[in-house]
Order: sequence, then structure tokens, then C-alpha cells
Amino acid sequence: MIEFRAVTKRFDDGTVAIHGLDLVAPEGQITVLVGPSGCGKTTSLRMVNRMIEPTSGTVLVAGRDVRSAPPAQLRRGIGYVIQQVGLFPHRTVVDNIATVPLLTGVTRRAARARALQLLELVGLSTELGRRYPAQLSGGQQQRVGVARALAADPPVLLMDEPFSAVDPVVREGLQEELLRLQGQLGKTILFVTHDIDEAVKLGDAVAVLRTGGVLAQFDSPQRLLAEPANDFVADFVGRDRGYRALSFLRTDDLPVHEVATVRAGDTPVGLGWRLAVDIAGRPRGWLDPAEPDGALRPGGSLHRRGGPMRTALDAALSSPSGLGVVIDGDGAAVGGVRAEEVVAAWRRKRSADAR
Repeated sequence: MIEFRAVTKRFDDGTVAIHGLDLVAPEGQITVLVGPSGCGKTTSLRMVNRMIEPTSGTVLVAGRDVRSAPPAQLRRGIGYVIQQVGLFPHRTVVDNIATVPLLTGVTRRAARARALQLLELVGLSTELGRRYPAQLSGGQQQRVGVARALAADPPVLLMDEPFSAVDPVVREGLQEELLRLQGQLGKTILFVTHDIDEAVKLGDAVAVLRTGGVLAQFDSPQRLLAEPANDFVADFVGRDRGYRALSFLRTDDLPVHEVATVRAGDTPVGLGWRLAVDIAGRPRGWLDPAEPDGALRPGGSLHRRGGPMRTALDAALSSPSGLGVVIDGDGAAVGGVRAEEVVAAWRRKRSADAR
């Protein structure tokens, strides 16, 4: 557990970054700090590992004042992931990950073995361990940064906008990877972002800060979207917060319709839209019945079976055929969903909750 008790940070020029912050980040959960630039998100995060000292108040980790231990000792028990990754360019990936275990007295052999295990844990091949950071993509570097933060098996993980420097597709993959890892490891994570969609997706609890370092609301993502505490929060979470709230409604009872498919590269037979799939059944695009040359059209987003209503509705709305593609756990197409049926399912759920 991470706790802020009446924490204030005032810099030498008189700027107040954090004002009287009272907040408890529960053990084993992801707590997200979100808000506009200059609201004190990163300042709050850095007070946990004493990279910044509070002007007044107390920060505790697992019930212990962070000032009760020397900063170097404190930081060895707290993982830290930043946007710029901060890998050592002259060290291989394995040696980067092994850095912290070596500092805690682990043998070089054991530290390197742990590093290879962590590479696999974050979804990277152990063969990448021999490369240098410059030989990796941005997404791979971020995964290595997460692996390094986990190397000493810290109970607490601080993440300061770790995915904001990568493209949207890679970012979504890294978010999914973090959720997968958290499901396995159950760390206490304090995560900073300026993106409300990322906050809602990742957070078990979300703290919205406003300029001046004032806590505007601290709630579950569902409650934050459904019941903003004030006009500032309502404006920050966006006018489309009702659409975002669909992320928390499941689609187990949503009809999945049969989709006509054709192997990518083959000539379609018959009339109407055909979903082109590869040899493993994974969607590759749609064949437009009005285009005789057989050119593929982008297929829109995909909805994983049993996933949230938001992805089902987005898949249907973004599909050129009007039928959102549903995939299984292996990415193979299993059918399609219609927007009007997603809306009907939402109405049934809303009616049931109102009773």
C-alpha cells in the first residue's frame, strides 16, 4: 500500500505542485494518477521513491514512512519505469535487466538467469538478450524497461507515462501486457498518465488531479465515468464518457452472426461482403462486392469474444460491411456483431440495473 497523508510540495519559486494530498493506493492494485499538464502527477510519483521530497506531510509505503530509510536503500525495493526507458546504451539487454539484482548482492550468474526469465515474462525472446538497446524497437525497449523494474521482485512499481512515446498500436499492446503481468504478479502499481482512456483501461482506481495539485476525485473507473464529482472532472473525462463506460459491460449474451469468408488472395464467389482470412482464419480485410478487382478494404477494429461492449460497438461501427468481426483467443474470426444489437444489449443491462 502507498499512502499520502496531507502531502504538500512547494518549490523554491513558490509554485505549489501538490496541495494537501490525501490518497491511499491499495496493495496489489493499479492506481492511476491522471490530469492535465502541471497538476503534480509526476511530482506525486517521485515523492514515493524520494526523488522529490515533500514540503510537508508524509508518504508511506507498506505503512512505513519513506524517509525512514536512505534513498538508495528505499529505491532498491521500488521498481521504476519512465517514458524514456533509461536503458544503458553500452550494456546488452540482459545486463540492463540484471543491474538491480547485482546491486542487491545477487551473483552475476543468478542475475543474468533472472533477466532471461523476465524477458520471457514480458513477451520477448531470450535471443534479444544479447542485443543492445539501440537494436530494439521502441515497444521492445519499453518491455525491457518493465523487466528491469521487476528484476528485484519489488512489491511496488512506479510507472511515469511509460507508454506515451510509442505509436497507438504498440501502446495498446503494452497496456494489454501490463494487465496480463499484473494478473500474474499482483504488484502495487502507481501509474501516471495524461490519457483518460489509458487511466480507465488500466486503473483499479483513478485519481484525477487538477492544476495546483488538488485531488478532484478518487474513485473506481466505473464510478468516475458515471458520477463525476464536479464540472472539472466531467470536462476532463470527456463528453463521450458514456461510450467509455461501455468498457465495463460484458457481451456474453450478445448474438454472434455467421460471417461469409474467403481465403485471402482467392476470388470470392457469390454476392455480398466477404471477410478475407489467412490460413489460420485471422481476418485480413473485407472484399467489397462493388469492387470487381478484388481489392481488400481495411476491416476496422476487432472484438474478442466475451470482451467489453465498447470494443463490440467500435468493431461494428468501424467495419465497412456494418458487421463487426469477432475473434477468439488465437485471433481467428468466429463471427460478427451488429451495432444495433450491442445498443439493445446495453438497454437491457441498463433496465436490469434500474430495477
